[in-house]
Amino acid sequence: MNVFSIPLTSIISEFHLEKAYEASAINSVEVINSEVNRPGMQIIGFFSYFDSNRIQILGKVEITYLRERTHEERLECFEKLLSTKMPAIVVTRALEIFPELMEMAKKYDVTILRSAESTSRFMSALISYLNLHLAPRITRHGVLVEVYGEGILILGNSGVGKSETAVELVKRGHRFVADDAVEIKRVSSKTLVGSAPDIIRHFIELRGIGIVDVRRIFGMGAVKDTEKIDMVIHLELWSTVKQYDRLGLVDEYTNILGVNIPSVTIPVRPGRNLAIIVEVAAMNNRQKRMGYNAAEELNQRLMSEMEKTFTV
Repeated sequence: MNVFSIPLTSIISEFHLEKAYEASAINSVEVINSEVNRPGMQIIGFFSYFDSNRIQILGKVEITYLRERTHEERLECFEKLLSTKMPAIVVTRALEIFPELMEMAKKYDVTILRSAESTSRFMSALISYLNLHLAPRITRHGVLVEVYGEGILILGNSGVGKSETAVELVKRGHRFVADDAVEIKRVSSKTLVGSAPDIIRHFIELRGIGIVDVRRIFGMGAVKDTEKIDMVIHLELWSTVKQYDRLGLVDEYTNILGVNIPSVTIPVRPGRNLAIIVEVAAMNNRQKRMGYNAAEELNQRLMSEMEKTFTV
């Protein structure tokens, strides 16, 4: 399994953290764990199950406790903690940084940072940031668009019409995210977010025309950098020997990175307006998520009529 990382310097820049002590190798420090830790148990000497790959947060509780300890006790505490070589320690609420902490930081070359934010708010923002940048990810060949607020991932073989459908959707007022290569990240147990690789962001390929810059042709309002994936649409050439779902009573899902995403398969043949079909699929998917299923409603009406007929 691939392990992703983010430079500590990027986190410092993102959260505008004050560098109380900068480790000599700060530019090479990589954070690989999306969890953070408040080392309350470690301060009192309990290091079982301690993960030194996590950023450590010292808040008001920890600082107040340490303030009541003697110089020797603080020195011993910080030596045990910093000798584990964590990526960094962040002191929140702009609280004081003990001389003993600075002494051990220099001894073990560990970066000490400070934030003016409250501990809970800073931890929440940092965890969300790390979850996004360290999320498991995969690249799929397809197109990602936003239709009526729904993130639609369009998959299918080359030449089936994915890019042409995306351009038609953009012309109809929807927004384009990625073409050809869609980078998908699992940011939570139920959520996938898609984006385009930086090098091809906002570009789309149309056979017979070539590469088109969607942002420059249709404007900034026609593009998005990222979008949550709410639905997967598989496009395939119409097969006369295959039976396609005509009612939609059975829900289908596509599993990506362990997350099941609602999906449909749309057969493609000349004369079908795929953009309108994708729009309807997006609206229907939103209705289902809000608790209304048209197929089930029709089925209930039919069953009700059949019961009346047999009763008579």
